[in-house]
Amino acid sequence: MKKTMIAALALLALPLAACGGNGDGKLAKQVEKAADNRADAMEANAKDLQEQAKAERKIGDERADAIRAADVNAAAMTPEQRGEVIANDAAAVR
Repeated sequence: MKKTMIAALALLALPLAACGGNGDGKLAKQVEKAADNRADAMEANAKDLQEQAKAERKIGDERADAIRAADVNAAAMTPEQRGEVIANDAAAVR
């Protein structure tokens, strides 16, 4: 009877021992979920940056067209003035 009781307790304890019972599965899921959330945020930021890049290219194209249409005398400009136009810091081309 004693041996049967010990064997029964051992069989009952076996599934508990397999679980570990230390919460590592829950922690692992939380780590995975947090990483997924960070990755989702990065992907959203990347999409926003792509849209901003498209808008910036469009603005550059429009500014270049306006400069060509105005027939700007770039040779008469100082290097600083040309630099401001290129960097979009010149008020006349914003």
